[in-house]
Amino acid sequence: MLREEELKTFVDGTTRYFEVAAQQPATIGSPYLLEGDVTVHDYTGVISISGKREGVVYFTAPRAMLTVLLMKMQESDFSHENMRDLVGEVTNTISGNARKDFGHDFVISVPSVLTGEKLQIPHKAGMRSFVIPINWRSHSAKLVVSLT
Repeated sequence: MLREEELKTFVDGTTRYFEVAAQQPATIGSPYLLEGDVTVHDYTGVISISGKREGVVYFTAPRAMLTVLLMKMQESDFSHENMRDLVGEVTNTISGNARKDFGHDFVISVPSVLTGEKLQIPHKAGMRSFVIPINWRSHSAKLVVSLT
């Protein structure tokens, strides 16, 4: 089961990502326990976790937020493919940085990217899903962490 200090790893990783990549910090809302389905945005990057911990980490964001993020990165290609790449990169970077705190037994997959589909979070015994609200500029996104 995910402990508060472990959840903080993901909060800190998300904050760092926006500070470095966008050169503008994001505001992180209070994480909360997910009950039921979560609403996803236009693009969602999903990382499967295996090893000592199992589950998923995903980052979901609207196209408008990703567009502005690409502009902050000096990118002018706002194609569907670039949006998919960016949402996968955000998810991979945050999960990869969490691996530093969780150790080598925290194995992350290559990101999968979904566009607009309804996500089903896997629920196993002892697994709780937490939603970390992310506000950046005038945009809102979510990081969901669901681990045993």
